[in-house]
Amino acid sequence: MHKIFISGSMRIKNIDKAVINRVNNIINSKFGIIIGDADGVDSSIQNYLKNTNYDEVTVYCTGQIPRNNLGSWSINPIVTDKKPGTREYFTAKDLSMAKDCDFGLMIWDSKSTGTLSNVLELLYSNKKSLVFVNKLKQFFEITNVESFEKLISVMSEAYFEKADKKIKLRNKLKQLKNKQLELFD
Repeated sequence: MHKIFISGSMRIKNIDKAVINRVNNIINSKFGIIIGDADGVDSSIQNYLKNTNYDEVTVYCTGQIPRNNLGSWSINPIVTDKKPGTREYFTAKDLSMAKDCDFGLMIWDSKSTGTLSNVLELLYSNKKSLVFVNKLKQFFEITNVESFEKLISVMSEAYFEKADKKIKLRNKLKQLKNKQLELFD
């Protein structure tokens, strides 16, 4: 069974109808859904899945107890030696979800570095993602460096600089380009 990693910005509480349609396609295809335990997109999608009585869901959490598991689904607790509550602590579950999935569906506010990191992690693993940019009400299919660059072009310069400072976005983009070039050697 295919597993879809659904993730997104913590600031987004209301899920657009276009995203709900994609989630319904996942449900109708009976694909597994792996999702985090954060507020925002995670909890909003969890609420929708609970209301549809979909049970092919696994909630990933760092530590033993998820912050949100609205459908009482099975959990995949991730163990890490990172300090609880830090970005690195919660990133451990995101890395596991990216590793365990076949495809990503991301809902992005064009600011969140967590969502961007998830898209990058999927690209590093040669996995595709579909990113819904909430402010544009538009999907971007991310399959390579060029499509990722098109995605980040919707960021304001200020948020791009913040992302670069926080997750070293320029460096990660350079690594990704080098990896893609190695495929042609």
